[in-house]
Amino acid sequence: MGSSTMVKVRNILIGGEKPCICVPVIGVDREQVLREAEEVCRKKPDLIEWRADFFQAIHDQNSVLATAKELRNVTEDIPILFTVRSEREGGQPIPLDGQEVQQLIEAICKSRVVDLVDYELAYGERIAPVRRAADEGGVRLVVSRHYFDGTPSKETLVAEMRQAEQCGADIAKVAVMPKSPQDVLTLLQATEEARRELSIPLITMAMGGLGAITRLAGWLFGSAVTFAVGKQSSAPGQIPIDEVRTVLSILQMYSQ
Repeated sequence: MGSSTMVKVRNILIGGEKPCICVPVIGVDREQVLREAEEVCRKKPDLIEWRADFFQAIHDQNSVLATAKELRNVTEDIPILFTVRSEREGGQPIPLDGQEVQQLIEAICKSRVVDLVDYELAYGERIAPVRRAADEGGVRLVVSRHYFDGTPSKETLVAEMRQAEQCGADIAKVAVMPKSPQDVLTLLQATEEARRELSIPLITMAMGGLGAITRLAGWLFGSAVTFAVGKQSSAPGQIPIDEVRTVLSILQMYSQ
């Protein structure tokens, strides 16, 4: 089920035969971020995502960088994915414009304290300088697209994952909000088709209750990472990590 090209981050292979489990940290201040990370680390996820759009001091670059450095010490060898999700793609309202988000992402890359950054496909021409900063800092780039209002066609989803690869993504990510079982099938079919065409790992999911199956079995179709709840959910439909791990182990056992 793996991608033709795998991405190694610390000791974790993304795009291999087994899916990785990523758990979000969404604290609003330094103390909450670090406390939540400590709790999450005890559950031993493969990856930790710091959703910095929840961080109240996101306007203060020095505060973000200092907290990221402390987070690195807490997570030790668990890779960190740094994300500032825009409000239009389901994130929190933040006091930063597009240029300021770009500058923050570039600074995080150059600090070398995180392992991956998420940057949205909709930022278009801003992706190139972020790609350069990621290269400079030895950071992997996830290029993502989120649909919180529905599910586009299979062709659109495949095209966006293709575009993410063309923009220099190390990993392409797409999330949709299904309104019917057919929407869930559309997401899975797009994942399987893109897996055969693209040479980078994919992360795909359908959100909400209808899409729960994609968080548990999406790897069979080519999704390399699933997001689970460690302490608090960052998107609708996320499932507690212990339950995800149990189901994945059963599916892997019988899919050999």
